Amino acid sequence: MPHDGQQMPSPVMPDLLELTAAALTPLDGLLKDATEAMRARVAPGGKVDAALLEADQYAAHGLAWLATYVESLRQMQGWAARLHSDGQFGEMEQLIHQIGFGEYLNQIAGGIAMNQGEVARLSDLGVSADLKSGAIARLRAEANSPAARARLVALMRDNHGRATFGTTGLDEDLEMIRDQFRRYAEEQVTPHAHEWHLKDELIPMPVIEQLSEMGVFGLTIPEEFGGLGMPKAAMAVVSEELSRGYIGVGSLGTRTEIAAELILCGGTPEQKQEWLPKLASGEILPTAVFTEPNTGSDLGSLRTRAVKVGDDWEITGNKTWITHAARTHVMTVLARTIPDTTDYRGLSMFLAEKTPGTDENPFPTPGMTGGEIEVLGYRGMKEYELGFDGFKVKGENLLGGVEGQGFKQLMQTFESARIQTAARAIGVAQNALEVAMQYAEDRKQFGKSLIEFPRVASKLAMMAVEIMIARQLTYFSAREKDAERRCDLEAGMAKLLAARVAWAAADNGLQIHGGNGFALEYQISRILCDARILNIFEGAGEIQAQVIARRLL
Repeated sequence: MPHDGQQMPSPVMPDLLELTAAALTPLDGLLKDATEAMRARVAPGGKVDAALLEADQYAAHGLAWLATYVESLRQMQGWAARLHSDGQFGEMEQLIHQIGFGEYLNQIAGGIAMNQGEVARLSDLGVSADLKSGAIARLRAEANSPAARARLVALMRDNHGRATFGTTGLDEDLEMIRDQFRRYAEEQVTPHAHEWHLKDELIPMPVIEQLSEMGVFGLTIPEEFGGLGMPKAAMAVVSEELSRGYIGVGSLGTRTEIAAELILCGGTPEQKQEWLPKLASGEILPTAVFTEPNTGSDLGSLRTRAVKVGDDWEITGNKTWITHAARTHVMTVLARTIPDTTDYRGLSMFLAEKTPGTDENPFPTPGMTGGEIEVLGYRGMKEYELGFDGFKVKGENLLGGVEGQGFKQLMQTFESARIQTAARAIGVAQNALEVAMQYAEDRKQFGKSLIEFPRVASKLAMMAVEIMIARQLTYFSAREKDAERRCDLEAGMAKLLAARVAWAAADNGLQIHGGNGFALEYQISRILCDARILNIFEGAGEIQAQVIARRLL
């Protein structure tokens, strides 16, 4: 497969932007029809019936995926139009746009893979659509051609070494931030990430200190509280580039993001003044303590209780899947303070102080114990089970100073957390693409590089295309958050799609490596393990689709 720009005529479709713009209108109509059809099935009285929704869950989740695809293509169109108006819509960007539309339109028509074994079809939703005429028909037939994928990979080969394949469409300031953190990750993270993973080691403290100096922990905290006051789009870029080096490093800021959002949205003025500057500077590291062994995503059923003793509180119960628990100084703990309740209304949030542990004594604070959970990937901060037995929390550390607000406070953080998780997924996917592409260039079989074989090249092309689609959807959700518009739907869609894209990229990257990919010494084995968690934490794919469906209906 030649990759000299002069040897391969461009397969970019004439009038591409006009064609893709024309395809969006019928897609909007299709989504409207599908939503109304599902509404008739699960909300016959005008309000969603929980039992009917659960019984029709497969179709409802199919609706969530359809809406995610339609929004993704709308954001790709916005990206392409902006690049075109700025004179940056080059051949690589045109091919990414073209292939993305062609592939997603064909999937909408034939079935969207919710995962490897579940395909959502329009017939499941009780609708049909004319997707065999006009612009949609042309894009379905011609856009994602073998020639288009081959040409895209040829351009990617010429472009190798860039942080991304294709112009992202962000402004200069954000691209400067990307470049800064890309270089940091390549110099300080990538050379060591695989060793940290194989040895199951905590990320070294000097790395955390460097990130603190670079402002990672105060990135989006307002300047009045010692942060940099940057937009969520900056958080997305930083998370993406650090995760491209190693998801553990890209995730270090997640817990600070969650804690800061909790305090900003639900804390008292005194709590904001006390905690936000310390979080922003990296003086203290937080961890999120929400999940329990038997509740999973059903947070309303939490049993950990907090009892008032004098002016203070004592917490008793068990928590699990607590990331970076040993090293941290403060825990955002969700516990039941109103004993007669059995749902979310009795939950409260605490800023529970603790002493950071050591390897010999990870949990020295009285009233709490913990044990490590051994995991496949996402190892750099470690996962723990925690037990609380009369663990003491100061009365002033009840978030907001009012009981029963914990679940509501937590819900306010999910938008930012899911945007950040989508960005982490994009970074992992980008890493998989670059590692796989380098291997495909270097590995010779039957007298030529693997990348010369069309199916290998096609895998790489589709990785690049889907990464850009997920990236644009994520950046859109970040812009909505920065504009202070409700974006739980958009953030959920970004996380849903980006997690699937990361897993597909890692899986295909390992396939390109062949047997070597199954060897622990190769980076792609770690990337595969790291990618797998993305469809589980911050809302499993099924929960994410359920949330999206309920919002749509």
